[in-house]
Amino acid sequence: MVLASNLENMGVLDAAVVALLGYCVVFFGLVLLMAVIIVMGKIFMAKDKKAAAANKAAKQTVAAVNPAPAAPAAPQPVAPGTAGQLKLHDVEPKTAAMIMAIVANTMGKPLNELRFISIKEVK
Repeated sequence: MVLASNLENMGVLDAAVVALLGYCVVFFGLVLLMAVIIVMGKIFMAKDKKAAAANKAAKQTVAAVNPAPAAPAAPQPVAPGTAGQLKLHDVEPKTAAMIMAIVANTMGKPLNELRFISIKEVK
């Protein structure tokens, strides 16, 4: 009978069966792990698509509510003590103003002595 002997008197056939069963167990575990990773990937991709669709719908709503001006406005004169234009990337002006105020307060310098080139939200 296969696998009926103890480990000291194991024959070639018994050793082959034990090795084959060990390989089967390991590969079965790897297949299960692969299936779990694929399922989790699909779940996260679905969440990302859902969030992107909601973000796109929100941008379309904002664009519909606040239409862009028809003609570009003439550049406004820079206020005294400012350091030029500030580029905002996915940040509301109110949030950018709070960030600049926090940085100025932390550094202990007046806001007009600091130069902010751009503010970008890190996602």
